Amino acid sequence: MAVIAAITHANKTFDKRKVLQNVSIQLEAGTILGLIGPSGAGKTTTIKCLLGMEKLDQGTAEIFNTPMPNRQLLENVGYMGQSDALYEDLSAKENLTFFGNLMGIKGDALTRSIEKNMQLVNLQDSTNQLVSTYSGGMKRRLSLAITLLSDPDLLVLDEPTVGIDPSLRVEIWKQLRHLVKEQKAIIVTTHVMDEAEMCDQVGLIINGGLLAMGTPDELKEKFTAHSIEEVFLKAEGTENDSF
Repeated sequence: MAVIAAITHANKTFDKRKVLQNVSIQLEAGTILGLIGPSGAGKTTTIKCLLGMEKLDQGTAEIFNTPMPNRQLLENVGYMGQSDALYEDLSAKENLTFFGNLMGIKGDALTRSIEKNMQLVNLQDSTNQLVSTYSGGMKRRLSLAITLLSDPDLLVLDEPTVGIDPSLRVEIWKQLRHLVKEQKAIIVTTHVMDEAEMCDQVGLIINGGLLAMGTPDELKEKFTAHSIEEVFLKAEGTENDSF
């Protein structure tokens, strides 16, 4: 399969603290990669360095075989950060239209994309509502709809389902699985271990290093565990014991 994104021998330091240590990850088309690890382990820094939002001290980051940062390439990347970048004094539809126009989507194509993705996140009845009246979970869902507007080939989602109820999480993951069947590539950071179980590949980042990577079954075999949650707990305990 085609390699969509890769970060190789990545090292990054903030205020003399190593936040990434020799991290190498490769993502192929038609794959969901889940990054798991404790808070502050380096998951968000990894994806920001991959996208060129943070500069690596050492190592390389490439998307579509092109070194990052590259602003033009980002037009084909959907990024959803941990914080919702929304205009609260506008309606959801006005937000969607604004961001859609920035992505170069206009007219009927934008209208269809807005309708499709607002249905996906179950906000179709709140399209004309001011974002300031949205709950935290609704804002998160709107951010995801905006990320999906341009139908990007690479999706980078930093804890996308925080504050979203379990039944809707299931529907969103069904859509993510549908997207990878279309040979999209998706990176998801998550603290929800049952979501990690649904990924094709899982990378375990602890203390800025990639401790292990493989399919969920491979990681469970490696750590003699029955679930990814157990893998996480065992790996975190082992790593902490080494310090």
